[in-house]
Amino acid sequence: QVQLVESGGGLVQTGGSLRLSCAASGEILRINVMAWYRQAPGKQREMVATMSSDGNTKYADSVKGRFTISRENAKNTVFLRMNSPQPEDTAVYYCYAEIVPGIYNAYAAYAYWGQGTQVTVSS
Repeated sequence: QVQLVESGGGLVQTGGSLRLSCAASGEILRINVMAWYRQAPGKQREMVATMSSDGNTKYADSVKGRFTISRENAKNTVFLRMNSPQPEDTAVYYCYAEIVPGIYNAYAAYAYWGQGTQVTVSS
């Protein structure tokens, strides 16, 4: 079945960098939006960055200019490059995708979430 698996999280210092990866697998006909969300303790989950299949991107104001989202469509993979991370960026980062499964006789898209990967930024 369709699933998303994140990787690349860990501990990083301010001034360093990280690259998160998320690979979608299973019976996939099409992936529309792929995105990254994050949730810090005691806070609501928020959108970090999104990217449509045609390359249009959106970023949260708090990460604009520092984070970069990209996709490798042939591998159904999305990345998040985190430059100059700050302690305020510490959170669990979740992969999100709107996917049309290939096992149904229809073209409806469904929302899928990864399990999350912890990112901790220290000063």
